[in-house]
Amino acid sequence: MANGSTTSEDITIELLAFIARPAVSDEEFNALALRIFARQFALNLPYQRFCQLRGKTPRLVKSWRDIPAVPIDAFKEFTLSCIPAEECERVFMTSGTTRGEVKGRHHHPNLAVYDASMLRHFSEHVMQGDVRLPMGILFPTETLMPNSSLAHYLGLAIQHFGAADSAYYLDQNGLRTAALCDALQKAQQSNQPFALLGASYSFVHLLDELQSRGLSFVLPKGSRILDTGGFKGQSRDIPMDDFYSQLSATFGVDRRQCINMYGMTELSTQFYDAGNRSVHSVKRGPHWMRSRLLDPMTGQEVARGERGVLAHTDLANFNSVTTILTEDVGIATDDGFVMLGRAQGAEAKGCSLAVEDFLKAARA
Repeated sequence: MANGSTTSEDITIELLAFIARPAVSDEEFNALALRIFARQFALNLPYQRFCQLRGKTPRLVKSWRDIPAVPIDAFKEFTLSCIPAEECERVFMTSGTTRGEVKGRHHHPNLAVYDASMLRHFSEHVMQGDVRLPMGILFPTETLMPNSSLAHYLGLAIQHFGAADSAYYLDQNGLRTAALCDALQKAQQSNQPFALLGASYSFVHLLDELQSRGLSFVLPKGSRILDTGGFKGQSRDIPMDDFYSQLSATFGVDRRQCINMYGMTELSTQFYDAGNRSVHSVKRGPHWMRSRLLDPMTGQEVARGERGVLAHTDLANFNSVTTILTEDVGIATDDGFVMLGRAQGAEAKGCSLAVEDFLKAARA
């Protein structure tokens, strides 16, 4: 199982069992990471050329920490896939907010692993023991946005964890504010906890609309809010501490139940915090994921307690590349990492140089 002869079906079966386990050891994580790396090296040719330039081959790489991290912009320039793109069940695309219409593309042979990853981690960190709750989704449906990983993610949430009266409150015509207010009022009166999920910028538009109407709510204990994605120029920017204070005050939800999801199209797994008691909440991933803090100029891990650019190894990324270099800066903690924002200055320059290195190697 250490070469490109492993099929997508084989690795899917193994990963589904791996994700379903209650926990795994570092040795077990490392062993599976190396097997997936060997397959990606053999079948993903742009990645293979990059690894060869770095002197990192399956024979030489002995730890998941040594697997070369691919800059996320590489997903905009190359098809990073172990099977032909036309054989993939789904292609998720980035929003294209940083380079206009140039979108990153993440190819998935099937969605079994992606879905299992989302459902297991979401159940533990968002549902927190509740089986189903009434949900309001502040994002378009998957039908309207078939290439959006977030639309698929929220579709899974409402399908598997939403009560019968759950609904979408944002469509091609904008926010369905009146209908959402009715649902929030119903939850408030019935003492039924309610979950409100969506893009961060959608919440900003909703907050503005409710403020203009002079409306606020006190949702029942056990209600929760999940936001993701930042503002991306789609709404006015709000300092994050003010954002979560406004969410808590407007909906009557404790800040500890205002949960931020950190994810990206280039990953198949998401991170969650333990509630925004402070802006710098610790982000945590599941046992099929590991993170490092790197100096983007050298590619080396920074010393403990120092800030670095986040690199994530996500075993659910079995068809593309397991390890990606983000443009996000953080500091490691004992059980995760704290996000500090986007790379700036020398860190941003290091990320750009990493992209240039990948492009030169992959096109050689």
